[in-house]
Amino acid sequence: MHSLTINNIAQEDAVGYAVIAGVSKVKFELKIKESEVKGPQKAVSPDPAVAEPKSEEPKGTPSAPTESSAPDTSGTVSDGIAPEGLPEIHQPDTRQDLTGLFTEKPQSGEVNVGENITFVARVCGESLLKKPTVKWFKGKWMDLASKSGKHLQLKEHYDRNTKVYTFEMHIIAAKGNFAGAYRCEVSSKDKFDSCNFDLAVHEARTTDGFDIRTAFRRTSTDAGEDSGELDFSALLKKSTESEVDVWEILQKASPSEYEKIAFQHGITDLRGMLKRLKKMKKEEKKSAAFLRKLDPAYQVEKGHKIKMQIEVANPDAEVKWLKNGQEIHLTGRYIFESVGNKRFLTINNCTLADDAAYTCMIGEEKTITELFVKEPPVLIVRNLEDQMVMKGERVEFECEVSEEGAQVKWEKDGVELTRDESFKYRFKKDGCKHVLIINDVTKEDCGHYRVKTNGGQSLAELMVQEKQLEVYQSIADLTVKAKDQAVFKCEVSDENVKGIWYKNGVEVKADARTHITHIGRIHKLTIDDVKPEDEGDYTFVPEGYAFNLSAKLNFLEVKIDFVPRQDPPKIHLDCMGRTAESTILVVAGNKLRLDVPITGDPAPIVVWTKGEKVGVLTDSDGHVHVESTKGHCIFTIEGAERQDEGVYSVIVRNPAGEDTADINVKVVDVPDPPEAPRILSVGEDSCIVQWDPPLFDGGQPVIGYVLERKKKKSYRWMRLNFDPYKETTYEAKRMIEGVAYEMRVYAVNAIGMSRPSAASQPFVPVAPTSEPTGLCVEDISDTTISLKWRAPERIGSAELEGYGVEYCKEGCKSDEWIPAFKGLTERTSVIIRDLPTGEKMQFRVRAYNMAGPSPAATLQQAVTIREIMQRPKIWVPRNLRQTLIKKVGEMINLVIPFQGKPRPQVTWTKNDEPLDPKQVSIRNSDTDTILFIRRSERKDSGKYDVQVQIENVEDRASVNIQIVDLPGPPQNLKVIDVWGFNVALEWKPPKDNGNCDITGYTIQKADKKTMEWYTVFEHYRRTNCVVSDLIMGNEYVFRVYAINMVGLSPEPCLSKDSAYIQKTGIVYKPPSYKEHDFSEAPKFTHPLVSRSVIAGYSATLSCSVRGIPKPKITWYKNKMDITNEAKYRMFSNQGVLTLEIRKPCPFDGGVYMCKAINDSGEDIVECKLEVRRKYMPLTQELLKNLLSNS
Repeated sequence: MHSLTINNIAQEDAVGYAVIAGVSKVKFELKIKESEVKGPQKAVSPDPAVAEPKSEEPKGTPSAPTESSAPDTSGTVSDGIAPEGLPEIHQPDTRQDLTGLFTEKPQSGEVNVGENITFVARVCGESLLKKPTVKWFKGKWMDLASKSGKHLQLKEHYDRNTKVYTFEMHIIAAKGNFAGAYRCEVSSKDKFDSCNFDLAVHEARTTDGFDIRTAFRRTSTDAGEDSGELDFSALLKKSTESEVDVWEILQKASPSEYEKIAFQHGITDLRGMLKRLKKMKKEEKKSAAFLRKLDPAYQVEKGHKIKMQIEVANPDAEVKWLKNGQEIHLTGRYIFESVGNKRFLTINNCTLADDAAYTCMIGEEKTITELFVKEPPVLIVRNLEDQMVMKGERVEFECEVSEEGAQVKWEKDGVELTRDESFKYRFKKDGCKHVLIINDVTKEDCGHYRVKTNGGQSLAELMVQEKQLEVYQSIADLTVKAKDQAVFKCEVSDENVKGIWYKNGVEVKADARTHITHIGRIHKLTIDDVKPEDEGDYTFVPEGYAFNLSAKLNFLEVKIDFVPRQDPPKIHLDCMGRTAESTILVVAGNKLRLDVPITGDPAPIVVWTKGEKVGVLTDSDGHVHVESTKGHCIFTIEGAERQDEGVYSVIVRNPAGEDTADINVKVVDVPDPPEAPRILSVGEDSCIVQWDPPLFDGGQPVIGYVLERKKKKSYRWMRLNFDPYKETTYEAKRMIEGVAYEMRVYAVNAIGMSRPSAASQPFVPVAPTSEPTGLCVEDISDTTISLKWRAPERIGSAELEGYGVEYCKEGCKSDEWIPAFKGLTERTSVIIRDLPTGEKMQFRVRAYNMAGPSPAATLQQAVTIREIMQRPKIWVPRNLRQTLIKKVGEMINLVIPFQGKPRPQVTWTKNDEPLDPKQVSIRNSDTDTILFIRRSERKDSGKYDVQVQIENVEDRASVNIQIVDLPGPPQNLKVIDVWGFNVALEWKPPKDNGNCDITGYTIQKADKKTMEWYTVFEHYRRTNCVVSDLIMGNEYVFRVYAINMVGLSPEPCLSKDSAYIQKTGIVYKPPSYKEHDFSEAPKFTHPLVSRSVIAGYSATLSCSVRGIPKPKITWYKNKMDITNEAKYRMFSNQGVLTLEIRKPCPFDGGVYMCKAINDSGEDIVECKLEVRRKYMPLTQELLKNLLSNS
């Protein structure tokens, strides 16, 4: 364990810290909060009756520790307020828990709003190697260590005498939203224990009078209570969103979905809510006092109003309302109403403290409900911003939500992000701010990142670019004289980049005259005492990058010739030339120094002029300086500007003459910013932007442009290209549809990048919809056509404004399309009138949204505007393609659709004969024909033919109708044979089968004495049967019904003859008995017992056996049969077996086994016999013999 201690902490210590262990690194920040109260103060209880003196504190509750004995836990800022003692009802259970780490667990408690309460947990440290770690949670997720402050303090101390750790959670000035389920977790190395407890927060009782006006909002915003008028407008607003019942969702959902539902609906105390859900009664008994009870559960959003209603049987009954078992008193928030038999409880401005169980009582009877107060959805106040970074950098996506402690989810390209072992992604919370931190970004981290809450989401894009080395200052050509110093200097963007200097391709090594330095981003090559051999091309090559910087060193050799004393002046500009085209380039803002060598005797006078109209330059003309030294004239411009550009002339005079030279100085600069870019068009995730070149290119041609974009509500500009883009039209991609953007442009020349242009007009990337689908011709006439289509498959984020329909003649040009109507239509069908008859026309439909028209949906070929001759065709419904079966008396209604233009002629026939109009009705329309029979009869059965005809073209179809009825009775029922208790019957099928097949018969019997009929067979298919199980001595008659698909025949067929079942004599059959089998397999009832005997004395082994028949006995010694050996005798007496061993010797020891066998089986028993040697007594004579022999 490693710790960092900072004594006498000051504001300067509030910085970032890091812990490095091997290759792991953890960063954290230290925040210092100024103490509001310098000295310790006592907490002031809002209710004197509740705050008890410290001396009366219960024994089970420890006194609040002082600052010296109970320092705050990590991350807890103490307010210096000593917590009050626990009330007596909150005494913790001091019994030790021998199975966990807790010796005392925190107990559930109750507190009024504004009062204090303390929860205590104790852990025994005798068996722990180090201090345990304790965490306090509210609900399932909320870690209370981050919430400590004014209303919550976490303290701990250690008693060295008892070796007990005490952990305390002090809640000061409790609020309504503090109520709920809490959890305390303790862990020490591989041990873990947790304890759940609840806190109930009650509203403080008030004795003020009730004012119903407080239940409504006022129109004035003044602080006064009575200012403004009551505003009931909220009651008139119609709710547009459907109410979501979280209780019902939880009851129907599986346990695996509880956490997802809790995140969507903002439930922080899911555990407490599920406990209450489990206690809800599924079925309630009927009550005499209540006509209508409370619903099982209610829900309301925080800050809204809820009304609970019951109906009582007795209008004069007294009703009590209770909240968590305590009676509710009339206040400004609780309203009791009584209207007839109805009773109402209204709770205004609901808070989290109202989330509780409510009971309505009438005498001893009661009804209970649960109220769930939903917190408002968490909204994203500040959205994420797009970011573009270099590879290896750290990225932070930051957003701000509307509630502290809200749960958010981070996703990348639709996949949820979690903490991993490599600490790639880190999640940080700071109040309402939520930050996603990505360390050491790579190309794989590019994508869209989304943060989600239960009330909104925000999306941003991350682009990662490879690091490019920028050259801030390149090396320049040098012209030096002998013995001077030459310095090549360059500056690059990365101070960690090293490089190598080369001269004419050969690496330069440092020596006494050559010095190579690298300080930060600046690289220098210094050459002292320049010699002619130092002249050449010098190159600097950065390591790891494929480019170099080159410059040339020119050695200026000054030749001095002997001249007479009168020497005319001369200007030595051999290295530059003396032509008017000699130009010196200088970057605006840089210093220009011209050191011109001159000769002449006597020393000449130097005069510098600029252009023809500019006067003589003196040595103090602003930022232009002129000075002369022996052998040189120096011209300097400090911070060159654009107006310094021009031709400078230097004139040297002496009595021997004069000399003149012209130097053209050109000042180059970065270009002017371009004008604001124009957005030509937008797409689903792209736009085309265009701009004009800058008015001034800075004296160097523009080599390209750099573009940036940003979201309209953001402040971060995101670069779209790193290499200069040469054109003035650019297509920007990878934007989010429906989000407003702005664009700006930089111009780039060889000197650098201009200032940014003004931002473009805001635009929203929106793609046109896809083309409408399913365009077809619904109907057509000589001058009219009816078209219909379906909506586009993809509409996008912009709303669909409507459809435009156009037409033109076949083969027309693209600009000859004629709108079918003005504006747009929202319908998906249209009728176009007044079209030229006989012309071939083309039609197209386009969908419109704010991005413009979609691609056109067209017909595959041109349409001729002419009435179409449609061949007649009958479409027989599927149910009429088979025989239509109806019962007698039922109605028949046949609808036969057909097609044909012009309207065809319809003809019906039955069995090739015309229909009887008195029995059958026919009705025809343009698209179908109907055959109707109000009451069908058997004679209506037959084949009906329908024919549709247009001139000489016709089509036919047939429909078979079968009218069925009940069958007639069977015929000629006879008794064929009678034997024993059986009768054989036979009959013939009925003459009338009811116009359908006979499906079976029902056979019944009756005793002639009673003539009560009993069914023997139902749905019997054959025409003969055998009736069995008849009663002896009775005479029977029989009848048969026929059955078809309609039912039983109305009349049965009776048997003419009866069947008499005669009595038979009794024959005695003696019972047969099976002989009992007394055989039994051998079984030893007493086993052999192992023995130890002395050699020379006879020994016996005994056992007992039973078995039928008598088993054969065989004895074995060491698995060898000893039956026939004379040394052994075997005896058997009434099942007792004895083996006698005569005078055994040690050789006779071993394992003896007895085996019994008969026809039913066998059994074995064995024992071990040990034979000890016989020892002689030691006498004096024997002792003398032994001594004499020795």
